[in-house]
Amino acid sequence: MAPVNILIVGCGIAGPTLASFLLLANIPAEQKPRITILERESTGIAHLRGQNIDIRGAGVTIIRKLGLEAQIRASTTGEEGVRMVDERNRIWTENPADKTGTIQTGTSDIEILRGKLAELCWRNSQRISAEAEREGAAGIEYIFGDYLDDIQQHGNQVTVRFAKSRETRSFDLLVGADGMQSRTRKMVWGEEGEKDRLKRLGMFAGFFSIPRKDHDDNWRRWFHAPGRRGIMLRPDGLGVRSTILMYVVNETDPRFVEVATRGNGGIQAQKALLEEYFKDAGWECDRIIREMKATDDFYYDAVSQVKMDSWSKGRVVLLGDAGYCASPISGLGTTLAFSAAYKLAGYLQPYIKGETSDISAALAQYNDQMRPIVEDAQQLAPGMPHLINPETAWGIWIMRSLVSALSYTRTFFYMIKLFGRILHLGPQAADYVPVEDFGFKDMSMWEVQDTAE
Repeated sequence: MAPVNILIVGCGIAGPTLASFLLLANIPAEQKPRITILERESTGIAHLRGQNIDIRGAGVTIIRKLGLEAQIRASTTGEEGVRMVDERNRIWTENPADKTGTIQTGTSDIEILRGKLAELCWRNSQRISAEAEREGAAGIEYIFGDYLDDIQQHGNQVTVRFAKSRETRSFDLLVGADGMQSRTRKMVWGEEGEKDRLKRLGMFAGFFSIPRKDHDDNWRRWFHAPGRRGIMLRPDGLGVRSTILMYVVNETDPRFVEVATRGNGGIQAQKALLEEYFKDAGWECDRIIREMKATDDFYYDAVSQVKMDSWSKGRVVLLGDAGYCASPISGLGTTLAFSAAYKLAGYLQPYIKGETSDISAALAQYNDQMRPIVEDAQQLAPGMPHLINPETAWGIWIMRSLVSALSYTRTFFYMIKLFGRILHLGPQAADYVPVEDFGFKDMSMWEVQDTAE
């Protein structure tokens, strides 16, 4: 029987992780799948950008299995915690990172830039692929700078066309790991259904980086302004730039949705709208607006969640944000990506081994087992994101005072731990994601050997 042929769209975090575990499965080399990873961006910029993200709970267990823990910990941003500041840069409260990993606070003990993490996952998948090839497997084929413009399913095959090369190829399984705005999802499930699948949370954000100043230390500074406006300024781990999340919680100004749509002014219109909203806000907004205009890594979108009844359709399956984005304010997107890739690889093993010719059982198991995990991740605290972003200056003062008092008495941390344990709510939910034993080769031994060398 010929090896299963799998196409993974997206070379971010979930895609290379899935490919890695598929090759680490306890399967004879000649039966291991032929894997192609397609990434729209070119190799020059595909992994260089992205905001601060974290790895928590089950995600830490999985990066350890991949042999990536030491590399990732050596590449963190070094964020010490979160400080709430006012328009004069006065610190109202600070919540340090929990370096022990026992309490999942706003700052994880592993904070890293998304681009760096994606690069580490990609490089590690190359290493695993090379090892698999030495053992006689096909390994991973990487295609950068192209994308799909047609997907058709016929019986036991998915036939796709590459937009730039115009090549047509067939696969046994297509995995869409191409992010919240997934083209794979739109092409297979239909563009017309996007309004029901993408659930906006009333928050619109610009993500970018600016040159670091001397006073930009390793603490995240979080500034609130009336009108439910906010900015987070965070370290990049290199001491070169500071990353910015500039957002507005607003459900009345239609321009926030309009500028997110192609054909409505593009990036310049998005930057102009954020400038309009923050030009009078105080703090360091003038500096941030000035640098926003000059930056070339700006990204804007509506903060949203992706909700679907099923993440598979025939022989197409969605992975990570493409199928169930929990939004940046959940703090669990990276853990979902790692956990889902790990589980999908495990459930596919009987099909890849030829023990069954029916792939639908594996995809159904993936849907069933990931459903409660996704529901926990997408369950936001009551009132979010409005509650933590008051409308008035008086509301901001009350919020700062309350958070300051709770933090000073440590009540804040006990509440996080309690609600995380009881409701699987917030960052603490990452600790309750199960990590089954699928018999994958444990790459943590490679990491030990590398360290010894």
